[in-house]
Amino acid sequence: MSSDRISCNPKVMMGKPVVMGTRVTVESILERLAAGESEAQILEAQPRLTPADIRAALQFAADVLHGDRIYPHDVAA
Repeated sequence: MSSDRISCNPKVMMGKPVVMGTRVTVESILERLAAGESEAQILEAQPRLTPADIRAALQFAADVLHGDRIYPHDVAA
């Protein structure tokens, strides 16, 4: 899981993954996308970001979820 655009530093945003050179967290990008914001809206609100930064945040999240952890599912249906 390497990225030249995403970094984790305990001295920046309490160690949360951020777009390198900013304090914009991967989490905040994902939350905005999940809320229905477009890439253009995110870029307007965060002018230091690029479209490649947003793609890197998505790839970072996908890479994290590819880990060996098994997520339980709801069996009470």
